[in-house]
Amino acid sequence: MGFYEDRILPRVIDLMLGSKGMGELRARALEGLSGTVVEIGFGSGTNVPYYPADVEKVFAVDPSELGRKLAAKRLAASTVPVEFVGLDGSALPVDDASVDAVLSTWTLCTIPDVDGALREVGRVLKPGGRLFFLEHGLADDPKVAKRQHRLDGLQQKVAGGCHLDRDHAALITTSGLEIEHLSNFFIAGPKPFGYMYAGTAIRR
Repeated sequence: MGFYEDRILPRVIDLMLGSKGMGELRARALEGLSGTVVEIGFGSGTNVPYYPADVEKVFAVDPSELGRKLAAKRLAASTVPVEFVGLDGSALPVDDASVDAVLSTWTLCTIPDVDGALREVGRVLKPGGRLFFLEHGLADDPKVAKRQHRLDGLQQKVAGGCHLDRDHAALITTSGLEIEHLSNFFIAGPKPFGYMYAGTAIRR
């Protein structure tokens, strides 16, 4: 990664996605999370304060060394043990059918091989295990979607490869996981950047 992606962008993301308003979204998205969890796109640990009491351990996956440093205070204040195990969501260093849940928040938009990452999610989940997701992506409003397609290239350049126009419901379903719950909504701000996918998908 270059200097911007390595030293600047993690701080920007920490500020933008570590706010109280985003925390409320995280808290709702993490309801029901339990057991042993793989969190892809751990970043600066902005989910850590919202881990439910039933979470026993988290395996964290993220390429950013600075993100880990920014997470230190959140980790110190948490009782949930977190072990950093990998850098790439499309190659999880976790055994087959070994975890109860996978957590992804504002991450599937950025992973280059998102199909491979979702296949990995299915591989590491136990039968009956769930993917908990909170992502921004392609809107169901054609006018907004058109703007998302137009802005996607610029977004990737300034936001570390983040895409505006991924249809996460379709991607998750195609991977073989079965969506249990899905909520789509806009958050405050410019609509091309704020159409959300929140829910769970199960490995049968």
